Amino acid sequence: MLTALDFHNNKLTGAIPTEIGNLAMLTALEFRDNKLTGVIPAEIGNLTMLMDLDFSNNKLTGGIPEKIGNLHRLEELYLYNNALSGSIPAAIFNISSLQHIGLDQNKFSGTIPLTTSNNKLSNLESLFLDQNYLSGVIPSTISNATKLVFLVLYNNELTGSIPTSLGSLRNLKYLYLDYNRLSSESSELSFFTFLTSCRSLTYLVLDNNPLNGFLPASFSNYSTSLEVITAKSCRIKGNIPDGISNLSSLVELEFSGNELIGYVPRTIHSLANLQVLYLDSNQIRDVLDIFCGLQSLGLLDLSQNQFFGSIPECLGNMTNLRQIFLDSNRLTSMIPANLLSMKDLQILNLSSNFLSGSLPLEIGNLKAAYSLDISFNQLSDKIPTTIGELQALQSLSLAKNNLQGSIPESFSYIVSLEFLDLSHNNLSGVIPKSMEALKSLKECNVSFNRLSGEIPRDGPFRNFTGQLFMNNEGLCGDPRLSVPLCQSNSIRRSSKRKVLLLVISLSGMAAILIIAIGTLLNLRWLKKPKSSSGTDLMSAAKYERFSYYDLLHSTDNYNESNLLGEGSYGSVYKGILSDGTIVAIKVFNLLVEGSLKSFDRECEVLKSLRHRNLTKVLGSCCNPDFKALVLKYMPNGNLEKWLYSHNHFLDMFQRINIMIDVACALEYLHYGYDAPVVHCDLKPSNILLDEEMAAHVSDFGIAKMFGQGESILHTNTLATLGYIAPG
Repeated sequence: MLTALDFHNNKLTGAIPTEIGNLAMLTALEFRDNKLTGVIPAEIGNLTMLMDLDFSNNKLTGGIPEKIGNLHRLEELYLYNNALSGSIPAAIFNISSLQHIGLDQNKFSGTIPLTTSNNKLSNLESLFLDQNYLSGVIPSTISNATKLVFLVLYNNELTGSIPTSLGSLRNLKYLYLDYNRLSSESSELSFFTFLTSCRSLTYLVLDNNPLNGFLPASFSNYSTSLEVITAKSCRIKGNIPDGISNLSSLVELEFSGNELIGYVPRTIHSLANLQVLYLDSNQIRDVLDIFCGLQSLGLLDLSQNQFFGSIPECLGNMTNLRQIFLDSNRLTSMIPANLLSMKDLQILNLSSNFLSGSLPLEIGNLKAAYSLDISFNQLSDKIPTTIGELQALQSLSLAKNNLQGSIPESFSYIVSLEFLDLSHNNLSGVIPKSMEALKSLKECNVSFNRLSGEIPRDGPFRNFTGQLFMNNEGLCGDPRLSVPLCQSNSIRRSSKRKVLLLVISLSGMAAILIIAIGTLLNLRWLKKPKSSSGTDLMSAAKYERFSYYDLLHSTDNYNESNLLGEGSYGSVYKGILSDGTIVAIKVFNLLVEGSLKSFDRECEVLKSLRHRNLTKVLGSCCNPDFKALVLKYMPNGNLEKWLYSHNHFLDMFQRINIMIDVACALEYLHYGYDAPVVHCDLKPSNILLDEEMAAHVSDFGIAKMFGQGESILHTNTLATLGYIAPG
């Protein structure tokens, strides 16, 4: 006579045969952990001797047969982790012998069918209905299950208030009501008070319910058996009750994402067993010293609050801490060295505060740290080389500080590093080539610094984009990164050898060139036709009128990535016209005094004069509230960059050619017409170089044109100090 049938974990497929209902003497039927499909046969109701029914962890569909109510000896019913749907039969709750019900992780809908008439669950110890689509209220009659230890209803669509009758469940240890739509009928969350009668309560989980009320003072009445309270994102208001410090067995406390205000109870250090504390995303205003007595604490999250003052040194003495989140507060002063000496700390987030000073050398002691974020602060000085000792580090952000100096070579020792953000600082020098060895590196953001030299090409740098290096004027390398090509070392060495070999002959050539230029200027002066009128300069060169929207579109809404430079009266952007022509667009800031006059002056000069060594004007845009000039784009930038950047080099021949180009431009301006033009601000940054390294004089914003009879010996200008002619 067959009394037990156990086929669990046998990779069975197909449907449960209806003939199973013929095994009338079965007391145990287990098909758990298989791949069974189809429905639960109604014939299951014929097994009236059954005590244990377990079809969990399969792929069953359909509903629970009503005839299951015939199983009056049933003690355990496990149907969890299937795809069962429909309503839960009320007949189940008429089986008074049931001790364990597991219907979780299915698709059941409707209400929990517990009423006064059918509630015969006096022996029930566990009820798992979580992760379904159940709606309606939690029946107050559930309190008749006086032996209940586990009540797990999380992740449903339950509404209404938490019934006060739950306080009658004296054996209840685990109450999970999170991720529902439960609320409160009054401003004070009174159910907390009633639950103090559950003297065995160990876990109380209420996350993500719109409770919308204040915590009662009755927290002090909870049993010392309570170990976990979590109520994140519940719209809880007011202060944390002082009585919470009486919960001496508390291991985890989570009130994150609420509307708590005020301060933390000064007696919180009494929670000697507390290991996890989440108070993040509230409006708590307090200092950090009060947490120093929590010596068992392993995780502390106080982010997105209003904690103020300095980080106390005593926090660094809490040796059990593994994760610290203090970001988005109002913390000031320096980072204490002993906080960075916690050898077991895994995560430290101090971002978005007002911390200042330098990074302590002790940062190298964070041997276990895999995530470190100190971005958005006011740190200064250099990055300590000891940072290379963080062998476990995977993510590091020091962005948006005032860090200076170079990127330490020791970064190449952080072999686990995946994400590095050093952007928006004042770092200089080169990106260490040794960082090519960081095989795990997925992102390295060094944008908005003052870095120079060649961007490493190998290793992880092959996959990086130009955005990670933007706004570092001295960087060069692969053109796909939107940086200029580097002059190779071999070319530089060759150039140096040429200079050494030709220095004497070049000196002679330079002297000859100076004489030749002087002669050329005199000849042009003598041969220049004299005009009877100084007002007729030159027939104006044809130039185009551009609309505001043409320029807006060509610069991608004046995107910062297209910014070429900034001057006293405005900014210059790179633009691509509709026909594909690349241009430079000089936009005048009309809020700056003198900018309008500068625009008019530059228009007057550039449209009247034409020379191969002057910047070519293509057109303009002139509206009452917007002024811009469209100029020929010079791909090699300005002379200043080539003279003073470490990664640019001019040989002697290029330098002489540039000198001749500038001299020709000046000769044309001064002597080419009856109305001479004085530039008034000639300097390397105003000399632009085209694709062939030919020089073009630019920026005529303060230039002066002289009519006949005007003196060219004295001009009152505001030119650049260091370049203005002595007066």
